[in-house]
Amino acid sequence: MVIELTKRQERILQIVKDEGPITGEQIAEKLNLTRATLRPDLSILTMSGYLDARPRVGYFYSGRPAGSVISESLHKLIVNDYKAVPIVLQESASVYDAVVTLFLEDVGTLFVVNQKGYLAGVVSRKDLLRASLGNKALEDMPVSIIMTRMPNIITCTAEESLFDAAKKLITYQIDSLPVVKASEADGRQYELLGRVTKTTITKAFVELAEEPHV
Repeated sequence: MVIELTKRQERILQIVKDEGPITGEQIAEKLNLTRATLRPDLSILTMSGYLDARPRVGYFYSGRPAGSVISESLHKLIVNDYKAVPIVLQESASVYDAVVTLFLEDVGTLFVVNQKGYLAGVVSRKDLLRASLGNKALEDMPVSIIMTRMPNIITCTAEESLFDAAKKLITYQIDSLPVVKASEADGRQYELLGRVTKTTITKAFVELAEEPHV
């Protein structure tokens, strides 16, 4: 998709071509405009790939195809930099404990660990709803009965790109991924390092779209 530039955006591009690197304040001064007025134009030109920006340096004319900057940036985002703290239950906990934890922590997925602290399972809202509809004594039902176990758990590592994690969430239609590391003592066991959710991805994309501070 080709973005049609406004006359002001074309003037901004020409200024950066001729005098870059140049700061947003300097561009605004040349156009007799405020920095706030130019902010949307600079954001569009940067995210479209026409301009590149570096903190404390300024804007450069990129000349790259539209979309290339976004694509490159997305693949540079690493799970380790965005992972959140996982909400954890012991394998011995009851389904009732899981329901209470889910509501208190306001999350959609719980991660279950065994006695050694390794990932043993995953419990989702759907799992808990299904168990609750059975009219059974939830206090007496171990969460291990309803959880998804390895090797059926979709995971990611801290070194993976956030883009790859997002693709897993979409492909497998799940709300959360455990971030894991294989145990040095037993490669079949996984240490739980964090979680990546759809909210994580959304926050990262919002940050990516924000204007560079130059």
